[in-house]
Amino acid sequence: MLLHSANRLHVQIYDAAQQVYQVPSLVLDPPKGSNISSQNNSELSFILTDDPFSFAVQRVSNQETIFNTSGSPLIFESQYLNLRTSLPVDPNIYGLGEDTDAFRRNTTNYTRTLWSRDAYEVPTGSNLYGNHPIYIEHRQATNEAHGVFLFNSNGMDIKINNTETDGQYLEYNTLGGIVDLYFMAGPSPVEVSQQYSEVVGRPVMMPYWSHGFHQCKYGYSQWTILAEVVQNYSNASIPLETMWTDIDYMDGRKVFTLDPSHFPLEKMQELVTYLHDHDQHYIMMVDPAVAYQNYSAFNNGAEQGAFLKTENGSIYQGVVWPGVTAFPDWMDPSTQTYWNGEFDSFFNADTGVNIDALWIDMNEASNFCPYPCSDPAGFAASSGFPPSTPPLLTTWPPLPGFPDDFQPPSKRQATGNMTGLPGRDLINPKYKIANSAYSLSNFTINTDLIHSNGLAEYDTHNLYGTTMSSVSRNALLSRRPTLRPMVITRSTFAGAGAKVGHWLGDNASGWDWYKSSISEIMAFAGIYQLPMVGADVCGYALNTTSTLCARWAMLGAFYPFYRNHASNDVNNQEFYIWPIVASAARKAIDARYRLLDYLYTAIYQQSQDGTPTLNPLFFLYPSDANTLPLDLQFFFGQSILVSPVTDENSTTVTIYLPDDQFYDFWTLAPVRGNGATVTLSDIAFDDIPLHIRGGSVVPMRAQSANTTTALRQQNFELVVAPGLDQMASGTLYLDDGESLVQNATTLLNFDYKNSTLTGSGDFGYATNNSVETVKVLGVGSEPTGVSLDNTTLQSDQWTYSNASVVSVNVSMPLTNGFTLSLLS
Repeated sequence: MLLHSANRLHVQIYDAAQQVYQVPSLVLDPPKGSNISSQNNSELSFILTDDPFSFAVQRVSNQETIFNTSGSPLIFESQYLNLRTSLPVDPNIYGLGEDTDAFRRNTTNYTRTLWSRDAYEVPTGSNLYGNHPIYIEHRQATNEAHGVFLFNSNGMDIKINNTETDGQYLEYNTLGGIVDLYFMAGPSPVEVSQQYSEVVGRPVMMPYWSHGFHQCKYGYSQWTILAEVVQNYSNASIPLETMWTDIDYMDGRKVFTLDPSHFPLEKMQELVTYLHDHDQHYIMMVDPAVAYQNYSAFNNGAEQGAFLKTENGSIYQGVVWPGVTAFPDWMDPSTQTYWNGEFDSFFNADTGVNIDALWIDMNEASNFCPYPCSDPAGFAASSGFPPSTPPLLTTWPPLPGFPDDFQPPSKRQATGNMTGLPGRDLINPKYKIANSAYSLSNFTINTDLIHSNGLAEYDTHNLYGTTMSSVSRNALLSRRPTLRPMVITRSTFAGAGAKVGHWLGDNASGWDWYKSSISEIMAFAGIYQLPMVGADVCGYALNTTSTLCARWAMLGAFYPFYRNHASNDVNNQEFYIWPIVASAARKAIDARYRLLDYLYTAIYQQSQDGTPTLNPLFFLYPSDANTLPLDLQFFFGQSILVSPVTDENSTTVTIYLPDDQFYDFWTLAPVRGNGATVTLSDIAFDDIPLHIRGGSVVPMRAQSANTTTALRQQNFELVVAPGLDQMASGTLYLDDGESLVQNATTLLNFDYKNSTLTGSGDFGYATNNSVETVKVLGVGSEPTGVSLDNTTLQSDQWTYSNASVVSVNVSMPLTNGFTLSLLS
């Protein structure tokens, strides 16, 4: 079957009876296109060879072959699918995650395994939490990029190798499913990413406040510690937008419960009220596993048939934090009703804990009990699950501003069903993928379980996390149907960005993890179409250091999702603990918040057309071969180049600047890139090299603030950074920041040429904000004057500095257009 649009080709090879498993549309329903016999309007052509069977995909413009299976047989069996394409020697391939390997893939003897697992410390060369079988290949010879997406959720090995016998190739080895390939023509890397977003869905917008700074730690063992952390951030003058709580709050680690002594309901309600009164927010974790005990969350689920069952009809049992657990069947329609009910009750705004968003963990699904887990109760008891509750603190520092009862005691008291062929071995298939947890069912749900819709966990394992995310997002919408939900999840599948955000899991406090986070955020935001992404800042496992945490506080400010989080068995690492980290955090958050609307606009743009929020350098400079391997620098949006120091305890970094005009973000001084590396020295631990890309107009808040609510009251400044052609452009998107459906929005377009800046657009959102400053960079000589809307400004309304910056004080409402000119 051949389906396509002008820049996208869709190839399916499936069994005539359509009994072989296919990814259900309830998870992801890509566009179908239409069957065609003519390819006149397509940028890609499909070439079929009958004997021996093979197919190829070529560019129409230059007949370049981008995918070619000739010379290697297609193997299509019930539990094994093998498909190989030849490649140019040493290709530039990116994607095929989730992983912590180098951003550009190794091309010799390299295997990427896709099978969701609980991967502590996110080791390299291993399968991790999520699965995104999409790759982008960039070819230097033609300066063109294309994308290939295999729409298949079965476990798989994707092998890239170069041998004397077979040459250079990429090979899919899956445990089942069909050949379901989407080819994206590009030809630029950014266009490939945009076209992929058409297949898997545009990323969802999160609330404006969600891009503020977040704090969490596993081990905040009672409500007073939460209040103390909030107070300490305030005392340190470090903005804290959102406070989080890990599973510590649960009674015996049971979901939808509160520990009555450590997290009593009335105290939690007071804490949330305090946060909301101070324009701050609160988030709690919910795991998928429900304790197999006599309590409401389990009883309700059992009564409603919401849990996975074994072949004999009994509820399947595993072991997670609370001990023996049941696992919801996210593919059963009754589970949505059950999950909605638990959310509506436990998180009720009046009678429960009124959270603002949701954090999901362990949804690969993780199961502590090794396969075959024949005695889950015995394993739980011998392994110490649930863990013991720490002693209740009886005193703590005073908390000025909190209610009296928060003070320490001294001051108070089709034709087929596409469900898979019969007779399969769902536990031990003949082909063994390179799963780092070994057998398929080890430390997860048994793969021979059958969901209520008839699908086997063998086929849908890689979908468990993303289906939980969808059901949980719906549950949040049930609570607050008019507000954008925010769900941060660990396990993802292709298309997850259309519903949720992702944190990069249980990393560790080390420079390798700090560095690998850059490749990961570029992959998720730039390739996988999931822009709300970030790593645990300062590291989750192991003890961090002040210098690492300071560097990470600076880098993390340029993750779309910015959160400090640590394990319960490591030292505290809140930003206020070390003076150098506190200094770095203040500077980082100040810059992030001033750029927050720039980030928000970039995410809006990605939600509309798939333009990446974060960009590898080769996305914006695809003709520069030097950018192809770079994975320690990235563009925040399309205008801010982030080049962190990445060597331990170093104050020097060597960065690459393409042949283009740049400007130092901090000083605004011009910096000419020459397509070469530049070594920067004496970079303090509370600093990070940032450069504005020439050709950009960057909208920024004129001042930062302590919360995003206060930030939205600040006026704007526009930083005009002309390119080599002395032109620049940019956009600014405004809305109310939280409504699911916006009643009115504003989208401004800024254009600078011939020394004139114009602002135009659609002005629907009512705002009292205005542009109060315009800074034009790289102005070679002092202008004779400045005019605004054809009126010459007074000389005291603008200045010209030695750094070649013209700074103009204005008052331009964001409700209509304007024209500002430098006169000569």
